[in-house]
Formats: sequence, C-alpha cells, structure tokens
Amino acid sequence: MSRPPEFRKGRGALSNPQGRFESRHVESVDDGWSQPDLSAEQTSLRGADNDPAAADELPPLPTTVMAEAARSIISHNKSPDIPFEQSINPYRGCEHGCIYCYARPAHAYVNLSPGLDFETKLFYKQNAAQLLEQALSRPGYVCSPIALGSNTDPYQPIEHRLNVTRSILEVLQRCRHPVTIVTKGRLIERDADILADLARDALAAVYVSITTLDPALKRGLEPRAPSPAARLQVVRHLNNAGIPVGVLMAPVIPAVNDQEIERVLEAAAQAGARWAGFVMLRLPHEVKGLFDQWLRAHLPLRADHVMSLIRQMRGGRENDPGFGSRMRGDGAYAQLIAHRFQVACRRLDLNRTARAALSTAYFRAPPRADGQLKLF
Repeated sequence: MSRPPEFRKGRGALSNPQGRFESRHVESVDDGWSQPDLSAEQTSLRGADNDPAAADELPPLPTTVMAEAARSIISHNKSPDIPFEQSINPYRGCEHGCIYCYARPAHAYVNLSPGLDFETKLFYKQNAAQLLEQALSRPGYVCSPIALGSNTDPYQPIEHRLNVTRSILEVLQRCRHPVTIVTKGRLIERDADILADLARDALAAVYVSITTLDPALKRGLEPRAPSPAARLQVVRHLNNAGIPVGVLMAPVIPAVNDQEIERVLEAAAQAGARWAGFVMLRLPHEVKGLFDQWLRAHLPLRADHVMSLIRQMRGGRENDPGFGSRMRGDGAYAQLIAHRFQVACRRLDLNRTARAALSTAYFRAPPRADGQLKLF
C-alpha cells in the first residue's frame, strides 16, 4: 500500500473536517508565503538526502487526553439489531485511529472534528467507577449485561495508565454483574484475572475484533491497533484462562478485506474462538467522506469499485441507517457475504452453540452512598 501525500504517521484520517453542528466553516488556503524554498544544503540537513519524501512529510500529531466529569455512566439501548440493552463507554475518541469507525461522528457533539481530532483529542470518564456504583445501587435498577466497547475501544493505549476500564470491571466483579466486552486491544490480557473470576459464574464474555490478517492493510485501516497476530494471541490467552471468547470481523469492506473471511475465521477457530460474527461497513455522517478520502489515497485503483459495491448494499446510498439492514446490508453482494460466512462457520464448528447467555442470578447491589437500607 503506497503512502499518500497527506499521510501522518500513526494516524488513520487524512484530514480534520469540521463537525456537522458547527455554525461557521473555516477553510485554510496556502498563499505561497508560509514555506520558503530550502537550499540543497538545508534540505540535506533535514534528512531528505536519505528519504526523498522526508522534506514533505507532515509532522506527527500529539495525543492530548482530557478528563470528562460525566453525570451518568450507563447508556441504554433500544435498537432491535444490537444484542444488549446497556453499555458503558469509558472513553470518548479512540487512539486506534480506525478510519471506518462509526463512532467518529460523536466527536461533533463536543465541537471537535470526527477526523484527526477523534484520534488525537481524547476524553476519559475519571469518575466512572463511582458513577457505576451509584447506578447499580439505585432501588429501581434491573440487572442485565453491560457491554463495554460498543462505541470506542475500552482497551485503547491510554487505558494502560488511566485504568478506567479496570476500575469499572472491579465494580462489576464486586457486584457479580454480567459484562460483555468488544476490543482490539491486547491490554485486556491484564484483566484476565477479573474476567476469569466472572466467567466461572457465567458473568463474562469477550469478542475480539479482527478485520484482516494482512499487517500492511491493518496499518492503513487501524494504524494504532495491535497486529492481527497479537489479537489472535489474545483469543488464545482468554480461551486458556476459561473466558468465553468469540471474534467479530467488523467491518467487512467490499473489495478490501472480504476475500479474507475464510482465513480470518480459520485462524480464529484455531486460536480457540467459540463464536464469530460480522458487520458490513457502515458509513454514517462524516465517516463517508473520511473513508472515501482514505480509500482514494491508499487504494486509488480500487476506490470507485469499492464505493460502487457499498452503494449496491445500501440502496444506492453510502449508508443505510435502517434497523435490520444497517448491520448486514441488502442485495446480492450482501447475501453472498452472509452465505460465505455461514458456510465457513459451519465448517469450522463456530457458533455451534448460542452465544454466551450471561447470568443475572448472582447480582448484589452495592450499598447506597446515603447508607439507606432496603425495606424488603
């Protein structure tokens, strides 16, 4: 995969468009006065004698992390095509930088760009554990599995020092509350002690997202996510620890990674995965423009064909938000992908049993902060 001229090392998006809620639009224009011509000697001092592209390479963007004082922690879901009712997102934004991420448009709600801002301006919920204890202790709380990683990855690199996800798991462990996790992050191995304890009572299940086995394609699609080999190792580690684990090929991208479906599933089954699922590429709001820009920079000869196949699955549009079709797509191509996936899973003995049915029988609410006891 050739390096596009707008490439910033370690970042997925190639631009930083304004969010859809901004009232003003700002456009930068180069008037020719910002960068004087450099002499050959100066260029050599910059290292361009060893790399002809070095003089034109854009500087790396630093990651900034800010605390977010959240007022609530559990999000509730009523979508009929998502298999959970409750979720927690420890972080806003994601340093993994996956160009296809459907969570990118959420950055517009805080007046930031779904492009490079989403990857470099991150927020963490510093009071997540405290808020969770308060939520679980409310008299009207009804226990049902909480999903981590439904929006941004709970094990992105900053979790290594912030430990927000682990603090949430510690609360769930004390309360014997069921939890599911979706992640690309290898850091989940750190928390295998908590997850294994929960799994013994059917209180935990993990799904590892694996989109490709090609390291070069991974570096373009998901620049700061762990390698395919590292993710397969996560599957092995969790399975050996007694934690139910599956894989998600999410997303399947037409003419980009769809040819790898069978290989990904074979590798996952060999690593110990019990279940497998897939999601067709979704391009909501600003993601469609960012993905199209990435596609034309990284895979220019395939770009028109890829976008054509996407529109064929989405009723002639880049995105279809309709329940029932948004995760799988419609039409002949979408049906072919679904059939291939089912055949491969059957051959590899994946999905032989239903996905982990987590128990709510062990839940015990934490004591209320005001010390009030239950009447009954």
